[in-house]
Amino acid sequence: KSDSDTYSCDIGDAQSRAKLVVQEKPCIFTKELVDTEVTEGEDVILHCETSESDSPVKWCKDGKSLRNSSKYNISRSGFEAKLVIHRAEERDS
Repeated sequence: KSDSDTYSCDIGDAQSRAKLVVQEKPCIFTKELVDTEVTEGEDVILHCETSESDSPVKWCKDGKSLRNSSKYNISRSGFEAKLVIHRAEERDS
């Protein structure tokens, strides 16, 4: 983005101008979530990777945002985003 500006090429009294717009590259998944099965009562780890290090991610279940709690542990390290579900229950499916 910092290169976005108006540039010109001058030759004597003549000038040619152009505006450069640099758009931010979108963050994409480089490793998607994988369907997982676990026995009730066990902890389960879901993780994915993104193309940009430490870009913000939001974990959701049934459209509702999750946050760190005794049930969920959410972490982000470099390109990896991780969700740990403690003591998985059938209702966590």
